Amino acid sequence: MTGARNLITDVPGILVGQADNPQLRSGVTVVLPEGGSVGAVDVRGGGPGTRETDALGLDGTVDAIHGVVLSGGSAFGLAAASAVQRWLAARGDGFAVGDARVPIVPAAVLFDLLNGGEKSAVTDGDVYGALGVAACEAASRDVTLGTVGAGYGATTARFAGGLGSASAQVETGATVGAIAAVNPVGCVTLADDAPDLWAQALEQDGEFLSCDVTLTRPAPASPPALKGIASRFGDGPKPGANTTLAVVATDAMLDTRQCRRLAIMAQAGLARAIAPVHTPLDGDVVFALSTGQTPAPRSPAELALLGAQAANVLARAITRGVCHGDPDGTLRPDARSWRQTWCPPVG
Repeated sequence: MTGARNLITDVPGILVGQADNPQLRSGVTVVLPEGGSVGAVDVRGGGPGTRETDALGLDGTVDAIHGVVLSGGSAFGLAAASAVQRWLAARGDGFAVGDARVPIVPAAVLFDLLNGGEKSAVTDGDVYGALGVAACEAASRDVTLGTVGAGYGATTARFAGGLGSASAQVETGATVGAIAAVNPVGCVTLADDAPDLWAQALEQDGEFLSCDVTLTRPAPASPPALKGIASRFGDGPKPGANTTLAVVATDAMLDTRQCRRLAIMAQAGLARAIAPVHTPLDGDVVFALSTGQTPAPRSPAELALLGAQAANVLARAITRGVCHGDPDGTLRPDARSWRQTWCPPVG
């Protein structure tokens, strides 16, 4: 079963804020665990653009993180995390160092600098910092999907990308949720001429828009050909050039080692929704958070069950991000909309 909202915010203690700039064609998504949370990260892409991921290592001394930032803008987007850090510090959140408070705010970015937006604003002042603050101010349990936040400027091999989220109730009584900004070099569909989705079998309650889409053909023996890669990426991969950024969260009480295992297992969700994935051109990153409001797993088997569900939830979140992207085909003139292509409005 999904959670009540079918969003990452079904996990108690998790808030999400988003802000974007239509002229810039980029944006920021912030995940705020109320009061901080245990955190970990798993990086699989060949070209990640990240900040503060070392603070989430098993050999670190930081017990909690206070926010996670997903941003467009490639390396410029990392400025959003500094602004979010200042916003949290002004409210007294952070790692205690004497009388000082230092919020720990890991971040990851995707590359959307070539999507036709007015990119001169990227270097004119702290545009991503302003988006980060706006996202914090908008944080709530409501999450808009599609062409929004960090997913605003995202693309896939065939369609506009987007921001997706999903959740599930686990048999142990825990809740797991995921949110993803979907900008891979790969694709979420099996072919150019059909809407069939790699993750179609995982759909819950019509969350992929119930467009009478069924898996009408067997999966190909190898991923579909990806045309135009050389022209799209020029002389080589750039940090975060084509990336799926994700956060998975649970209310189960996990320590840092268990959170890391959750992030590792959740990476399987990328492979269930996108082909190919984890390429040299990707900066794929999955953060994992534990708000610790329900009991800890009683055995490795229960942790494995939680991780298996996290992988499915993340695959669903990724697919929802693309299916809900650019609903009427007007927000992103540089990229086709899956929704407009396969689910045109009736009448």
